[in-house]
Amino acid sequence: MDTLQTRIVNTTDADKPLIYWLFDQAISYQQKNGFPAWKGYDKDALQAEIAHHLQYKIINGPNILGVFSISYTDPGTWGERDSGNALFLHRTITNPSFKGQKVFEKIRDWAIRFAKEQGLGYIRMDTWTDNPQLIAYYQSYGFRVVAERTTSNAPDLPEQNRNLNVTLLEMPL
Repeated sequence: MDTLQTRIVNTTDADKPLIYWLFDQAISYQQKNGFPAWKGYDKDALQAEIAHHLQYKIINGPNILGVFSISYTDPGTWGERDSGNALFLHRTITNPSFKGQKVFEKIRDWAIRFAKEQGLGYIRMDTWTDNPQLIAYYQSYGFRVVAERTTSNAPDLPEQNRNLNVTLLEMPL
């Protein structure tokens, strides 16, 4: 993979079939390996992220290596800890064809640059509390555990993110 050709750009409506395939592949991988798994995904929420330029794809030449979403607030997950001074990474999925090629490292590096450009002080994310392997993975990229909590059932949260026991992670910038 030529890192000089790797770029991160917004997804478009034309990407939706691949995005849905990536979500299906991620769910299948989670289930097959005994990890906590999304119970589906909210296509309307994904469409809104695309429309509001909050979903991105990491590309290298013609290949889409993965997708992820961002937000600037996440009260349904972070509650009173949501200070308005962070970039939140959500629904990070690596294309199965590119697992093991440090796709998340490229996303993290982009997020650091992007958050600093926006004058933000943190990059934040969450994952299932009962997946210590994934928590350790994110910690290996410089994130630290902040807290554990249960997400709300609020309709503003995508369906797959409601009522979950999550570990909150952040990286101060």
